[in-house]
Amino acid sequence: MASFRPFEWLIICTTLFVVLVARVIAIDIYHEWVVSTDTTIRPVSSPQPVITINGMFPGPLINSTTNDFVHVNVFNKLNEPILFTWNGIQQRLNSWQDGVSGTNCPIKPGTNWTYVFQTKDQIGTFTYFPSTDFLKVAGGFGPIRINNRDVISIPFAKPEAEFDLLIGDWFQSDYWIVRSLVKYNYENFGDVPDVMLMNGKGPYGDPTSKAFESFTVTQGKTYRFRISNVGTAFSFNFRIQNHQMVLVETEGSYTNQITLDSLDVHVGQSYSVLVTANQSEADYYIVASPKLFLTSNTSSRVAKGVLHYVNSTSTVAGPLPTGPDPFDVDFSITQAKSIRWNLTAGAARPNRQGSFNVTNVTLSQTFILHGSEAKINGFPYYVVNNVSYLTPDTPLKLADQFVNGSGVYQLDTYPVHSINDAASTGVFVVTGVHKGWLEIVFKNDLKLMDSWHLDGYGFYVVGFGEGEWTPESRTSYNLYDPVVRSTVQVYPGMWTAVYAFLDNPGMWNLRSQHLKHWFLGQELYIRVHDDDPNPAKERPPPENLLLCG
Repeated sequence: MASFRPFEWLIICTTLFVVLVARVIAIDIYHEWVVSTDTTIRPVSSPQPVITINGMFPGPLINSTTNDFVHVNVFNKLNEPILFTWNGIQQRLNSWQDGVSGTNCPIKPGTNWTYVFQTKDQIGTFTYFPSTDFLKVAGGFGPIRINNRDVISIPFAKPEAEFDLLIGDWFQSDYWIVRSLVKYNYENFGDVPDVMLMNGKGPYGDPTSKAFESFTVTQGKTYRFRISNVGTAFSFNFRIQNHQMVLVETEGSYTNQITLDSLDVHVGQSYSVLVTANQSEADYYIVASPKLFLTSNTSSRVAKGVLHYVNSTSTVAGPLPTGPDPFDVDFSITQAKSIRWNLTAGAARPNRQGSFNVTNVTLSQTFILHGSEAKINGFPYYVVNNVSYLTPDTPLKLADQFVNGSGVYQLDTYPVHSINDAASTGVFVVTGVHKGWLEIVFKNDLKLMDSWHLDGYGFYVVGFGEGEWTPESRTSYNLYDPVVRSTVQVYPGMWTAVYAFLDNPGMWNLRSQHLKHWFLGQELYIRVHDDDPNPAKERPPPENLLLCG
């Protein structure tokens, strides 16, 4: 038997300890959700039906840790089918749990179905919401946290507490009325919501608000705010009176820590900021005002809450904190470019985020996707390269499994580099090269802000630009430390470029997060296929698979 010196034994034992501790430890988390409508919540006094989960609006927190298994048993008490999607959860090797029309049959009224997904190799701030038939406009959304494992250090001191802050626009009309008016394009309905809510509550001081949101803090302590835009249309600028914030994370990536007076958050995006309670013990305004929209401080379209110090004896006072001009696109782009990946921090794994970068990758594919609107047979649609997505009765993933897609869709029928001459509807499914690098250029041909989301992946946000994109535009890319996220904004008349490494086989939804655009067809699916049937490559269908179509 080999002999070892004491210091060698110490090294060996320490190494073994680290290996054992670093082993993947995952737990099962169980949720049982009863999804129904409630007309008594009245975020803005109107007795409209609000989609609740277990009577809650917003819905309950899913509080998980890297690699946990989350079980969500959904009991549908609505009078129409529903699906939930887990915005930013990558569903590694398992698009069967993604909860969109291309992967799952909807849960019918009066029935239940259980999602089981793993928070594999992820940390960060995310949300969930209904993905079917415009239902998100009625609520049903909630927060998701994925915490670091204990063996992975976070790149900032542990905060005193964490707050989930879901901010989003809201309509005063019943959701089925809004849906009908949007579908038939009544006076461009759906572009301008009526109110901005904070955690389902109306603006402080607004006569229509039943309640307002407030967070209690202790002087001298630092708090983590997990901020998400759960709205349907408005981007917003977020700020807190007399307080700065330090940006630390977005959608599963630790960022370079920058100090901000205000932060732009676009539809579908999530951020973490640290706020230190370093002011006099009083109450201070928390504000979120819409971008690219003219409004006043007293408008119900400006969300207002309160940061309350423990020993405060006064209410909020003074004018609202000022933000950038809502039409100052340059400010927003400059801020977006300043949000960069923290190359030295660990995230879900011990290795540094920056241990890999995109400086020298070889691109396998480039998609150039124009988002615009069109009339088809006299009805309004939103289109990608002049194609508006037509949802088939059979989910694409189901068709792939049983009939190789036959009769449901034809792969690569529609263009990803050019625009069709005539607008049309179709089941838009394209090939993504497995383990290839995909460059996507989102071009916004609309006059409104848009944001795009890719299920199954985080993508590297490498560039923003004006006018038309050309291959020469790549010289402006940031390939050193682009942030990795799953939802990115695209400014009116401009383009945004991202890189994605397609190592996750499945059928993945690529969509506008602007709910009206998504509802009226601005989406497609990327089919990333691996011929190897080994379940280590891609999971088989779940035992409780729903069938339809």
